[in-house]
Amino acid sequence: MWHAQTRDATQRLKCTSQRIRTMGLPYSVFVRPMLRFVDSETAHSLSMNALRTFGQSGLGQRTLSTVYRTPELPIHVFGRLFHHPLGLAAGFDKGAEALSAWPALGFSWIEYGGITRFPQDGNTKPRMFRSDRHGALVNRMGFNNPGAAEVRDRLIERRASGKWPKTPVAANIGRSKKTPNESAASDYSQTLEILWNHADMFVLNISSPNTPGLRDLADSDYLSSIVTECKSMADRKGGGKPLLVKVSPDAGNEEILSSAHSALRSGADGLVAINTSMHRPVPRNAASRGVFAEAGGISGRPLQNRSKEVISLLYSEVGDSIPIVGVGGIESSETAWEAITSGASLIQLYSALVFKGPSVVSSIVRGLKKKVKQNGFVSLEEAVGYEMP
Repeated sequence: MWHAQTRDATQRLKCTSQRIRTMGLPYSVFVRPMLRFVDSETAHSLSMNALRTFGQSGLGQRTLSTVYRTPELPIHVFGRLFHHPLGLAAGFDKGAEALSAWPALGFSWIEYGGITRFPQDGNTKPRMFRSDRHGALVNRMGFNNPGAAEVRDRLIERRASGKWPKTPVAANIGRSKKTPNESAASDYSQTLEILWNHADMFVLNISSPNTPGLRDLADSDYLSSIVTECKSMADRKGGGKPLLVKVSPDAGNEEILSSAHSALRSGADGLVAINTSMHRPVPRNAASRGVFAEAGGISGRPLQNRSKEVISLLYSEVGDSIPIVGVGGIESSETAWEAITSGASLIQLYSALVFKGPSVVSSIVRGLKKKVKQNGFVSLEEAVGYEMP
């Protein structure tokens, strides 16, 4: 009888989880309205605390996995199998505090960070703002993080406790604010060395607008030295872990292509398109006008067109040589499909998680799976760059 009751309870949970995935009830009805009463960074901290708590227990992980069950849509990239293409973008789990929770929400891979060689507090608060009307975030966080050594120690403990995620994990690496650009290559490579055993791939962030002078590192000479030194460090560690370069949406197309070729010549294994932008859309209301007047990089829906443009640009130029990760304004299966058919092998989101809640992950992957079938493809790989000439 106990087994029958357990089966009944499990079935009820599955039925409830299906309704939750379809309607997004817990988040849209209860959580999101409450978070509107606090500032964006406080809301983010509350979300991270909840995810960290759920991720620390097997029961919490199983509960999230049941509620946010996500189908598989496998794709091979960087010599690895990803259960589907959608991952968590950098910036949400800055200090790698909730790694075990993200796969339970349906993400097939995770990017934590940005992490710098030295601890830093970031810019003064307030430094994160949201526009619900535009589905956009503006932030000037400034790589606030505990530093590579502390993150490494935290991840050593996580591995020892058996709570390391089974999905691929990427580390986003930035230049320390106190490090001059002339010493950036050493700064990046030292962070890479410290975190080497605690990520499956690494993203070299040379395009955040919130660290003074960082975007100057997209210059071919700077970028070449950074990638070369990091590649040398990776080789000394045994290699086998991809190094990606994240590009800016605000650079001109020729500059973006120059950076891409420089990265490729120096040994980069992939490109991430795109980072946050300093450009702003026309505000639709007074609240958005105030948000867009804040300094910092914008992410979310306003980046959709530029993200697609840069993905297409890079795919046309170097897509036959290295994979492209698409990020920026992905919030639905339609926008995800556009990124993939424009040339992205993997995709990421951040802002959509804030505005739509965790159910957006399963919703996007289910929609992508339908589109693969509707277009007569056997696998998702066939869709990558499909719309490109």
